[in-house]
Amino acid sequence: MIAAMPDYQAAVDDFVTRLRRRQVEGSLITAKLTAELLRQVVSHQRLPNVGQAAVLIDVVKSVGLRMIAANPIAIAAANRSALRAPSLHNLLESIPDPVKTPEAPAASVGDSDSKSRSGDRNSVSWKLKHNVIEGITELLQDLDDYHTHVAEQALEHIHQNEVILTLGRSRSLLKFLLEAKKKRSFQVVVAEGAPRYQGHTLAKELAEKGLQTTVITDSAVFAMISRVNMVIIGAHAVMANGGVLAPVGMHMVALAARRHAVPFVVLAGVHKLCPQYPHKPYTLLNDMKSPAEVVEFGELSECFAAGTGDHTTYVVNPTFDYIPPDLVSIFITDTGGHNPSYVYRLIAEYYSPEDYFLQ
Repeated sequence: MIAAMPDYQAAVDDFVTRLRRRQVEGSLITAKLTAELLRQVVSHQRLPNVGQAAVLIDVVKSVGLRMIAANPIAIAAANRSALRAPSLHNLLESIPDPVKTPEAPAASVGDSDSKSRSGDRNSVSWKLKHNVIEGITELLQDLDDYHTHVAEQALEHIHQNEVILTLGRSRSLLKFLLEAKKKRSFQVVVAEGAPRYQGHTLAKELAEKGLQTTVITDSAVFAMISRVNMVIIGAHAVMANGGVLAPVGMHMVALAARRHAVPFVVLAGVHKLCPQYPHKPYTLLNDMKSPAEVVEFGELSECFAAGTGDHTTYVVNPTFDYIPPDLVSIFITDTGGHNPSYVYRLIAEYYSPEDYFLQ
């Protein structure tokens, strides 16, 4: 007899497919969708009579590994798969196993399955699922409040008549700047962020809100950096050593900032903190976009040697830059501002080795 497919399996397959096709972009939306999916997985998972927490760990781990395999650079998905709060491993210790508890004799498999299906709130499996789902709901609430908590700190860092430089577009940065505009008058210089040119979008959004904005080419960053008071960027992820994974071009901006002693500020929520140490970050922690963003497909035909099909020109379009921690002045997260040297402690607070069991 073939076992029935779990109710959540179709949703998992769909999300994994979307990750593989790069149809889910952005750390925040990835983290939200992952947490919502894991809540569905936990809710619909049928548990055996014994070892329920261990089974739940294995199920979530299996789903998480599929997400990572589909898109290794989607670090927010891996982080949410670790289920920071509450830890499944802590639940394994805190909720008694019906077999290990003398006062509660072991029930039969049939009785356990019957209780699970009937939603008996006194059953161990219901309590386990309920606590984990509460933890996931807490994570989702933290994600919803992320932009607000970060933006609340804007007035502490942006002062009157300053000039702020950034590159590309970040939703966190947009809200951060708009919050500061409520009481401060300042200018923003936006490097366009080729080849996707998201800086054009950010400049338009800022101009519509009345902020004085200047758009420059990426190659003009070094020429403009001496005129600015601060660089503020959004991040894709923050590694365990305090290094930052950010949109391509940011490393150049960070080097320019250090050369001219300009503070380099990174906005990053705790959902972007990653307990992994970067190993060959310039090659392994990256994702290649279509070369058509750089060179039109019609022009690519000219990049082959006539009659041979051999490449004479290669088009490389990386998505991210790795910024070493020594180039970062401060991290602003939803828990406050932090020195790069403190990041590993902050990560340890949210991700213990047992929590990050997908490693």
